[in-house]
Amino acid sequence: RVAHYYIITLSSFSVPSPLEDVVIERHYIPKLCAREVQIGDFVRYHYNGTFTDGKRFDSSHDRGTPFIGQVGLGRLITGMDRGIQGMCVNEHRRVTVPPHLAYGSLGAGNVIPPDTTLIFDLVLLDIWNAEDKVETHTLSKPEGCVRTVQASDFVRYHYNGSLLDGTPFDSRKQTYDTYVGQGYLIQGMEEGLLGMCVGERRTVIIPPFLAYGEKGYGTTIPPQASLMFDVLLVDLHNPKDDIIMDNQVVPESCARKSVVGDFMRYHYNGTFLDGTPFDSSYQRNSTYNTYIGLGYVIPGMDKALQGLCIGEKRRITVPPHMAYGENGSGDVIPGSAVLVFDIHVIDFHNPKDTVEIRVTQKPEECNLTSAANDLIRYRYNCSLLDGTLIYSSDHQEKPPETVLGTFRVIEGLDEGLRDMCVGERRVVIVPPHLGHGENGARDVPGSAVLLFELELTHIQKGVPEGYLFVWLEDSPEPIYQAMDLNKDKEVPLEEFSEFIKMQVANGKGRLLPGRDPDVVIKDMFDNQDRNKDGRVTEDELKLKVDEDNEKLRHEEL
Repeated sequence: RVAHYYIITLSSFSVPSPLEDVVIERHYIPKLCAREVQIGDFVRYHYNGTFTDGKRFDSSHDRGTPFIGQVGLGRLITGMDRGIQGMCVNEHRRVTVPPHLAYGSLGAGNVIPPDTTLIFDLVLLDIWNAEDKVETHTLSKPEGCVRTVQASDFVRYHYNGSLLDGTPFDSRKQTYDTYVGQGYLIQGMEEGLLGMCVGERRTVIIPPFLAYGEKGYGTTIPPQASLMFDVLLVDLHNPKDDIIMDNQVVPESCARKSVVGDFMRYHYNGTFLDGTPFDSSYQRNSTYNTYIGLGYVIPGMDKALQGLCIGEKRRITVPPHMAYGENGSGDVIPGSAVLVFDIHVIDFHNPKDTVEIRVTQKPEECNLTSAANDLIRYRYNCSLLDGTLIYSSDHQEKPPETVLGTFRVIEGLDEGLRDMCVGERRVVIVPPHLGHGENGARDVPGSAVLLFELELTHIQKGVPEGYLFVWLEDSPEPIYQAMDLNKDKEVPLEEFSEFIKMQVANGKGRLLPGRDPDVVIKDMFDNQDRNKDGRVTEDELKLKVDEDNEKLRHEEL
């Protein structure tokens, strides 16, 4: 490589001579040179010192310690004072110094003879000035920056640390976590972090007197070393921070807001402040279900989940002292991490909730209403509170039917179907403890609140619990003679069945609805055929009401 030569002429000598010139050969010049040595600067450099015959008289390399000095104030030999000016960090120079700009006619002890020309091969490692301040250069910065680092904030950041010549001295996989402005950092880093945004990348250059000064630090940072840090700010909070809530979607109508003691189902995406995700209920395809305000979740979330509407979407920023604190949580959440949750409230209820019934349409004439033990038919849509349709009778071949009070449907629906007229329509909201509970059912999530849109289409009045048949008017007297159609003083099943069906057909009696009439009548017959001979005699026949009264009298005795 062709060296660059410079000759510096000293005007103090009236007769020019080669001995009066400092000769500079620039063997390597960095492509980037942010700063050149000027008078008054401090420098740290390595050198080899030789005579013109190549014999070495001194070397900082051999000592393992760079030379540190100030330029232009007579603290170096004059030739070196002049020869080092204009150098860049990492530049390699050869400086030839004539005797009168070195040690002159006296020499230097037994090392430098009188009138000796000296040659110095230099590499500049560092440069700074007593007037220097911390220098910062922003490499990238998020567009939306609502908050910057202030004194007393707690920050988490990644960094690569190097000396000014590029020699690395520190880098770590984990973030560095610390308070700012409270003396936990070197002064230059305290200043260099101020004003940063989360996600910002910044280069911070710190002069030695704002770093580790004359003592350096261990074996990695030499004395009087300028330090350069490439910093990425990951997290930021203040110990006085509270949760921050940003409403994203608020339903137009909100009949009820969540309070302490409610049980809520919600979806969420969890990220750190720099946007890195750490958890998501959507990925698990399952809501997070919890009581509110009772300490089942982190304090910040416990607080943020109060006062929400069903269907509401909200962004919640939780400082670490209201999340997982200094210790974090396992390998997922690092210590002192700010957490951001984007939540969507699916539903909530209170364990004390009852079935909510809203009548949306009711016939003008309503003389007959549904009650326990009635057989009813109805149409319905069943959905979650977020509008997700789960079941619909429109998808079935025939309308569903049930006997109220017989536990054939969930308790809340059974209650919602009572006291209805044919043609009446209702919206019925059923809390999970009156629905499918914590375990849910097919297509119904655990602890889900259900919304039913109901229309009653048919009522068949029932019989009291424990009865298979009831009289709608006075029974025939004497009843056995009326039942013994052929008057042979015995009533087989066929005759018994014909008699009961006649009463039902004439509107005088009612069978238990919801079951095959022949099966019900067979059960009635078996109850009366006490000796199981296939015939009912007058002595065997007893009405259930008489049996119940007799049983009551025995119990009273």
